[in-house]
Amino acid sequence: MPVKGLLKRFAGVVSASLVGLGVVASPASAREPVPIENWAIVDVMRDAEVSPDGRHLAIMRSTTKDGDPIIEIFDTSDMSKEPRRAGAAKMEMQSLTWLNDDVISVVFRQRVRDDIDGFNQGVYEVAFANLNVPKMEFGSINRGAVQVESFLPSEKDEIIISQPRTNAPTGVEDPFAAFRPREYYRLNLRNGRKSMILKGNDRIATAGFDDEGNPRFATGYDASSKEFVYYYRKPGDTQWEDVYRTDSYDLSTFQVVSFLENDPSRAFVIANNGNDKAGLWIFNMDTGEFESLEYRRADVDVAGVRFHSNSWSNSGEMVGVRYFGKILETEWFDAEEKALYDGLTQAIPNAHSLSVSSRSRDGNTMVVYNQGPKDPGSYYMLRNGQLSFIGSRNPLVKAEDLNPVEYIKYPTRDGREVAAYLTVPPGPGPHPLIVLPHGGPFVSEIVTYDEWGQVLANNGYMVLQPQYRGSLGYGLAHYKDAYGQGGLAMQDDKDDGALWLVRQGRVAADRIAMFGWSYGGYAALVAATREDQIYQCVIPGAGVADPNMQLNYYRDQLLPATEYWEVQRRDGIQPIDEVAKVNVPMLIVHGEDDQRVPFKHHEIYTREMKRKGIPFEELVLEGADHFYNTLFYNHQEQLYTTMLRFLKQDCGPGGL
Repeated sequence: MPVKGLLKRFAGVVSASLVGLGVVASPASAREPVPIENWAIVDVMRDAEVSPDGRHLAIMRSTTKDGDPIIEIFDTSDMSKEPRRAGAAKMEMQSLTWLNDDVISVVFRQRVRDDIDGFNQGVYEVAFANLNVPKMEFGSINRGAVQVESFLPSEKDEIIISQPRTNAPTGVEDPFAAFRPREYYRLNLRNGRKSMILKGNDRIATAGFDDEGNPRFATGYDASSKEFVYYYRKPGDTQWEDVYRTDSYDLSTFQVVSFLENDPSRAFVIANNGNDKAGLWIFNMDTGEFESLEYRRADVDVAGVRFHSNSWSNSGEMVGVRYFGKILETEWFDAEEKALYDGLTQAIPNAHSLSVSSRSRDGNTMVVYNQGPKDPGSYYMLRNGQLSFIGSRNPLVKAEDLNPVEYIKYPTRDGREVAAYLTVPPGPGPHPLIVLPHGGPFVSEIVTYDEWGQVLANNGYMVLQPQYRGSLGYGLAHYKDAYGQGGLAMQDDKDDGALWLVRQGRVAADRIAMFGWSYGGYAALVAATREDQIYQCVIPGAGVADPNMQLNYYRDQLLPATEYWEVQRRDGIQPIDEVAKVNVPMLIVHGEDDQRVPFKHHEIYTREMKRKGIPFEELVLEGADHFYNTLFYNHQEQLYTTMLRFLKQDCGPGGL
């Protein structure tokens, strides 16, 4: 479809997205794939929140296929009224948060340079400014990646914010974020003035606060002993007490999630405490001892907790624990919150992974977000018992265009059990398969709606997303046993999933490919050189070609990150040294402005491929960084078009 036609459709769906739940699209043909341009657009709706007094709904939506977001403020008592609008000429809005009844904090980013400025220093810089809603005016711009730490329920016009002191990784989950120093401030919402509370350093890096604004616990790193350290202080105290330490190479979990009500010395923590699986414990800060185990599973870690959906009236109230499964499952402690979510699940179409993203103080108005295999992401408002549709992240992709995702487990060759997500295309098998390993590798992945997986499934491919060893959430051994196994046992985990699907009769043995990004791109580079080859082709995206070079980038990071690349350099597979073994067609993709896996990886690998006379295709995404939110319409359109053409025509004999 011509761009002009797409823009006309785009404008129409943005307007239609606020009509209500009664809008039903005509079914798309089951045989016709969704046009590439429908997938390639940036999120139409980026954010939606209700004000604390429940009177206003703020949404952030895009106005073009590339983004250009604006904020619209609706009157919740009459959503048909024309909204008030605010935009930005030179900066791109990213997200919004209501700070009180009249003020919204807005996060922006701006492209400030043409080339990356070193490892983890991209072409964008972030900033925030507060929007005065009655006046619809922005205050002064504050530079830096700011986040709200506490809303201080007793202080209507003050909050606690923080920003990093160092150039910390951005854009993806950072397992060591708690140990990267931050600065903490009280911010006055009336006059914009801020006063420093705490300045993080290597010893006391990050802190947590109670509802009165008192620093209560902190984390840091002891370089002399190479330990992660956890600190505590009672309200009114000024000195931190060292209450718990872990060897930084141990990799076990210790996370303070909340303090017991009316007991400043006892806290709920998520910890291994000598066990493979992390559980929820009560920990005594005075004695430094674990007092009791409140919840633990035999199969997966406790991955986090749920707090009450009304953060204004029930601040910090823990209502359940969360763990990995088909979704981030919840074991509820609170019957009323469980009933609320059960009711929402029944009322919302294609309900899968639900969250109450904001709620008014009186509890009568809330915004609910749903995302799943049949929903790219949708916002709803529940007000006085009435549910209404706000909008979709991508209204050009309908439920009938999307494919189901199964949560499966399969055996590996060395006797392990690996969990995985399987996106299943329509029609009988055996299907062609794309193995799509996540990046990281030490991150958590829950596949609710995955656009790359859905694009591939919409075009007839089954997609396997394995939680190979190294993935978080499946126990300490599953995490630690990945060290030194890059391209070895970690790679076997991926291959074993594909081979298991072949044995199940669901996948054709001669129609398997791998596509991955970041660490997943590294895995695809390794897959291209396997001797017992099961793949017909590979598509490495932003792949680490030279672990030695990547290690040098990580030298100034925390030890566990550095240690992984050191062990990987010593014991794992080095793709740059394996080029001569490449034995399948390759499409090599990389963003030109990649700050996490710098473009030099692409340059040295493709140069070596040419030197050895090995044919390959390449796709350089001009102006793209490492992270998904830097892939604009033109990048997505190029990636999807090139990838699907490559798979169909050039992936092994006769294509995939």
